[in-house]
Amino acid sequence: MARRRQIYEGKAKVLFEGPEPGTLIQYFKDDATAFNNQKHAIITGKGVLNNRISEYLMMRLGEINIPTHFVRRLNMREQLIREVEIIPLEVVVRNVAAGSLAKRLGIEEGTALPRSIVEYYYKSDQLGDPMVAEEHITAFGWATIQELDEIMSLSLRVNDFLTGLFMGVGLKLIDFKLEFGRLWEEEDMRLILADEISPDNCRLWDARTNEKLDKDRFRRDLGNVQEGYQEIARRLGILPEAGPRDMKGPETVQ
Repeated sequence: MARRRQIYEGKAKVLFEGPEPGTLIQYFKDDATAFNNQKHAIITGKGVLNNRISEYLMMRLGEINIPTHFVRRLNMREQLIREVEIIPLEVVVRNVAAGSLAKRLGIEEGTALPRSIVEYYYKSDQLGDPMVAEEHITAFGWATIQELDEIMSLSLRVNDFLTGLFMGVGLKLIDFKLEFGRLWEEEDMRLILADEISPDNCRLWDARTNEKLDKDRFRRDLGNVQEGYQEIARRLGILPEAGPRDMKGPETVQ
């Protein structure tokens, strides 16, 4: 076991230098944040659960040929990922009105949308991740028209697959956030799915009761945040038998 050089630290994850060129180690923290980091808490075991859930979902997406940065899980809190050039956009796919969409347009939360809606937000904590249009994205060079077409296609494929996967375990996929990166292989570049897919960036409701089992439990002070994440992991069949035991520091497997 050995510590590695830290590359980047975000609100929920830390990136370390990987064991081979072109790789990174992604460490999942227990920190929970909301409202652009104005609200913060430590949810014991959240990082363990998110690591396992994201691993499972990335592997399942790989099975249907969605390219992702995920290589393999290293331990309870870390996974090996491919190093990519992150496109500075958060891509939000919405199936049901909730959160900012319901508030912004005055739609009752829980209203099924006529069709899935894809929104783009510029990644900037300082600016509060403002919503942007395709014209902004192409004008400022954050992504090309061709890249946006591919992002839209991949996002809708991910949505179709995850909607069915979650419904199969009694969960409704309300909305979720994706990030994409450019993977360079010599002179060739391709877009791949990056970041994570977990209850931190998905709204997941019980299909029968509409109980919220995601990060909204933290945002809205509903309590039992860890229990909500555990229930999602349990339904997916990936909750560690001993529960989400803690690891105190960012260590990696050689």
